[in-house]
Amino acid sequence: MAPTAPGVRLLPNALTVLAMCAGLSAVQFTLNRQYDAAIAAIAIAAVLDSLDGRIARLLDATSKMGAELDSLADAISFGVAPALMLYIWRFGGDRVGWVFALFFAVCMVLRLARFNTLLEDTEQPVYTKEFFVGVPAPAGGLLVLLPLILTNEFGDNGHWWQSKAAVMVWMVAVAALSISRLPTLSVKTVRVSPRAVAPLLVLVGLLAAAVITYPLVTLSAVLVVYLLHIPYAVRRKHWLANHPEAWDVPPRERRAIRRAHGSRRRLGLRPPLRRVAGAARRAVLRPMRNGDWPRISLPTDPRPPGARGRAWRRTGLRKNDRPGENKPR
Repeated sequence: MAPTAPGVRLLPNALTVLAMCAGLSAVQFTLNRQYDAAIAAIAIAAVLDSLDGRIARLLDATSKMGAELDSLADAISFGVAPALMLYIWRFGGDRVGWVFALFFAVCMVLRLARFNTLLEDTEQPVYTKEFFVGVPAPAGGLLVLLPLILTNEFGDNGHWWQSKAAVMVWMVAVAALSISRLPTLSVKTVRVSPRAVAPLLVLVGLLAAAVITYPLVTLSAVLVVYLLHIPYAVRRKHWLANHPEAWDVPPRERRAIRRAHGSRRRLGLRPPLRRVAGAARRAVLRPMRNGDWPRISLPTDPRPPGARGRAWRRTGLRKNDRPGENKPR
């Protein structure tokens, strides 16, 4: 394979720098009371952040410097910038509000530091690559702006989400989700079947039309849906942790495994057993991941010890009776 050209290797880092500039520009737009432009700048930073890493992997242009630059840009665009935006918009000189702005920014930086350490952990199971630990930085930076987005769409009319107390609580809640251990789905590992490509393209077109026509309403709906997906992500990770046979299989086979386990639970059945040599039965076995075979013990006679060998009771005969003999009357 030919080495990557220096100009091509520069492209992912250039996108990262553009994302950082967009985040900082959002603060400047907020100072000028241009809230639509500020929200759009954070959204653009999130899109650029999702592209730089993917493009770097496609071009084989990943580097240690690029990873560190990406984390620093995320800390500015999705930690510092949203905190300053909310402080300028709602708190404006309030010392208590500044404390909450600092709290959110610090939590986002801690979340990014933990993300960098998890990248170096090679002992995690395979299925953990499908999840983020906590809400990722771009999603957190947009989620915390939800009160500002709703206010900019419906007006500053004294709604409950516009109060200082509500904004403070919301900032703490989003910061807690960011540094929590709750799993969230990673779009990078989502597998799409060929049959679903056409419907997904139609949905992308509809989403683009909604963004153009009602940008703030669409963004608010997407953020609410993202919040609602967290319980599903928790359940999915718990299921994968308990089913190692589904870690490396396509989505269709995973659905088959899930349906099979669900039907057994509803019917109260045990896994199927195969008959061998009379009443002795053994389960259908597969070798374990380390190549060893699991140890099993064949089932014993289910009758209690005192009832074994006494089939004569079931025939209605006495123990000393023999067929063909005359019984005393």
